[in-house]
Amino acid sequence: MREYDLAQLNIGRLVAPTDSPLVAEFMEALDAVNALADESPGFVWRFQTDEGNATAERPFPDDTILVNFSTWTSVEALSDYVYRSVHAEYLRRRREWFERFEGVGIVLWWVPAGHRPTIDEAIERLEQLRLIGPTPLAFTFRHRFEPDVERPT
Repeated sequence: MREYDLAQLNIGRLVAPTDSPLVAEFMEALDAVNALADESPGFVWRFQTDEGNATAERPFPDDTILVNFSTWTSVEALSDYVYRSVHAEYLRRRREWFERFEGVGIVLWWVPAGHRPTIDEAIERLEQLRLIGPTPLAFTFRHRFEPDVERPT
């Protein structure tokens, strides 16, 4: 049995409101891309509102920023989904729908297996990464940490 799941938050600033033709292709693909995540090996859970995605959640003062957060069994499972599935095709095209984001737009961290992070928890981890860089509490794909079984959660 796993002791830890990997949590991730990624954010992006849309180039236009969600009902704009400029982002229509992205918005229309959300259900399929989310379904792909749901069916991917290592997927555990993703945040979603009643609409079935996270686009209605706007926790930042700038309401053009979308959030996406989920949990996975491992960094490798998440990485496979992000970079080696159909998701990667949309990731390559992100500049069509999202502005270039200055600063940190993704954070990874370990949670006890089965824990469902809140948006406040996810944003706190993103801020930790922005302020002090990668640590076992908030890290990136490039600077990974393994779960620390001695660290209190």
